[in-house]
Amino acid sequence: MALKVTRSDEVITVDTLCFTIYSQPGLGKTSLAFTASRPLLLDFDKGAHRAVDRKDTVQVSDWRDVAGITAADVAAYDTIIIDTIGKALDVLAQDVIRGNSRLSHGGALSQQGWGQLGVRFSAFLKLLRSFGKDVILIAHMDEQKDGDSIKERLKISGGSKDLVLTDSDVIARISIISKQRYLVFSPTETAFGKDPAGLGEVSIPNAGTPEYAGCLSGIIRQIKERLNALSEEQVAHKQEVDWFVEHLPKADSADDINGLVGRAKDAGRDVARLLHDRAIEIGLTFDRASGEYVLQQKEAA
Repeated sequence: MALKVTRSDEVITVDTLCFTIYSQPGLGKTSLAFTASRPLLLDFDKGAHRAVDRKDTVQVSDWRDVAGITAADVAAYDTIIIDTIGKALDVLAQDVIRGNSRLSHGGALSQQGWGQLGVRFSAFLKLLRSFGKDVILIAHMDEQKDGDSIKERLKISGGSKDLVLTDSDVIARISIISKQRYLVFSPTETAFGKDPAGLGEVSIPNAGTPEYAGCLSGIIRQIKERLNALSEEQVAHKQEVDWFVEHLPKADSADDINGLVGRAKDAGRDVARLLHDRAIEIGLTFDRASGEYVLQQKEAA
């Protein structure tokens, strides 16, 4: 099979997201996840009954309850929620050990067992996304004291935390700021975050309001729109850079250069710098009074 290469002048469209949400208990993680578009909850934590406006749910006690999931099973849904990811990984670990006892030591996963866990978990997420579904991972927060500061961490056993951090496109924590709940995407020295769309923080409407009903659906849509717009802008910028690289060597007069100034400014600083360097190369200087490039004046002997 030939290698499928996405060229630098082609858009990479973001169709699905893996979105991790974490917080202290009781801040409404599951309820918020249910405001995503047409959600299905895989309930490893057995806490779905506490959620506001609960949607369709699968009660999971054994990894075999979800291992055979198919596209037909989830055809009616847009979003798959895994609640909590810590419990899901514990259940998967039991399945790894059941399948091969040599991958455990004293009832816990061996180093090889952790490797197998990572491979299978990543494959499961990839499978869900191959169905065209967004995936929401819910995690509890664990506070760890580090000197005088408190660091917020995902409450996940062993090295599984790194799996979640790697496989998640977006990571946000629910925080209370001035009595208002926010989804905070930006990472800090004491908290995880992954904010590819530059949202920073987004307020969460009060439960029961019309705005709350589709809250996470709107946020996910906004993230995708920003990421896809960014991809299109990157492609357009690359095309402009390529055009200037090809045509600037043919510009050999002040008129040629000045005719490209506006386009170069619109293309960005790096392109404007290419134009400026070419102007200097052919003996021009920028005249601030006229706002144009002119021939450099030769000094009198």
